[in-house]
Amino acid sequence: VQLQASGGGLVQAGGFLRLSCAASGRAFGYYVMGWFRRAPGKEREFVAAISRSGGRTYYEDSVKGRFTISRENAKNTVYLQMNSLKPEDTAVYYCAAAQPQPRSDSYYYTGNYDYWGQGTQVTVSS
Repeated sequence: VQLQASGGGLVQAGGFLRLSCAASGRAFGYYVMGWFRRAPGKEREFVAAISRSGGRTYYEDSVKGRFTISRENAKNTVYLQMNSLKPEDTAVYYCAAAQPQPRSDSYYYTGNYDYWGQGTQVTVSS
């Protein structure tokens, strides 16, 4: 699976952005999809994940109520709608694909993802 993230940019605090991640290669619908981010000087951290059907979603606590992950399997694309952005959301955002795992908390960890996109920069100014 090849993943291509896009949609990043510079936005003021309180603004919004929509990230997209287009997949090519093997069956997109087979994979759980996730978004991660890496802020300057920090480790890559989990942001959100979505089940193969889109029926279940998972979020890191700091983005709950502000970010929404969704997917369109017919378009091989996963999205991250980011509202009420804060300066602390500034990071490079990565999309990733994981094979189904027995435990849903597995999707919070980078090591359980098999494929990664190249990242897209999100900068939120105060």
